[in-house]
Amino acid sequence: MKLKMDCVPCLVKQALRAAKLAKGDRKVLELVLRRVMKALSEEDWDTTPPELAQTVYRIVRDLTGVNDPFLEVKRLSNEEALRLYPKVKSALRESKDPLLTAVKAAIAGNVIDFGALEEPVGELERQLLAIMRKGFAINDYPSFRKKALEAESLLLFADNSGEIVFDKLLIETLNVVRAEPLRRVTLVVKGGPIINDATREDVEQVGFDEVPGLEVKTISNGDPGTGPQRRGEEVYRWVEEHDLVVAKGQGNYECLSDRGGLFFLLIAKCPVIAEDLGVKVGDLVLKYNKP
Repeated sequence: MKLKMDCVPCLVKQALRAAKLAKGDRKVLELVLRRVMKALSEEDWDTTPPELAQTVYRIVRDLTGVNDPFLEVKRLSNEEALRLYPKVKSALRESKDPLLTAVKAAIAGNVIDFGALEEPVGELERQLLAIMRKGFAINDYPSFRKKALEAESLLLFADNSGEIVFDKLLIETLNVVRAEPLRRVTLVVKGGPIINDATREDVEQVGFDEVPGLEVKTISNGDPGTGPQRRGEEVYRWVEEHDLVVAKGQGNYECLSDRGGLFFLLIAKCPVIAEDLGVKVGDLVLKYNKP
C-alpha cells in the first residue's frame, strides 16, 4: 500500500510522541520536529508508510540519544498480555471453535499499537473481550482454517509487543486442533527498536521461544545490520518457502498487501487503512490475498 498524504502529518505526530517518551526537553522536541519535517519534505513519497517511518524514528533515536523510547511501555504491554493469557486460554477451552476464538484473540491483541493509538494498553482486558465478541468486516476464516489445518510450515510476521502473547496462543491452539503439530514455525520480528514493534527481547520475555520448531528471523528497523527490508527479495523468498503465511497488523499490511498467498490479521485503526480495505475504523479484518 502506497503512502497517502494523511500519513505524513501522522508521522510528524508520532515523532513528537516518541521524543516525549524519550524525555526530550523543549529544545530537543523542536529539533526533532524540524529535522523530521525537513527529512519528510526531501524523502521520496512513492513508498510505504513503514519505510518512511524508519527515517522518522531514526531521527528520534539520534537526536534524543535514546535507542528505544518505547522500552518501558513494551515491557508493560508484555506483562499485561501475559496476565490476561490464562483468561483468554480459558475462553478457548469453552469455545465451540477454539481456532476461530484464537484468531480473534490474536487480532484483538493488535489493539496494542503505539503508532496508531495514543493509549492502547488502557483497560486492555475490557478492550480484548469487546473486540473478541465482534464479527469480521472481511472474513476469510474458512480459507484460513483449511490452509492452517493442512500446512506443515508457518511464517508469521509479528507486529507489536504484548500482541505477540496472543500470537503465541494462536500457534499453540493451531497445534492442538491439527492432526499433528506444525513442523516449522518462523516468527519475523524487528531487528531493532521502532515504535512498540516486537523484537527478539520481547520474544524471550513472553516465552515465545518455547514454541516447538521455532525460528526467529528479523527485518530491518532502518538501522544497518538489523535485517533485510520487508519489501525485498530475501523476505519474499521466506514467503515462498512456507505453506501458511500470516501478517499481523497495519504495518505488515501496508508493506505486503501487494503480495499473494498471505493472510492479513488486523484491526483497522486509522482512516487510511480502513479506506484501503473498504472497511470502517475499528473493524476486524481476516483477509486472504490469493496467490
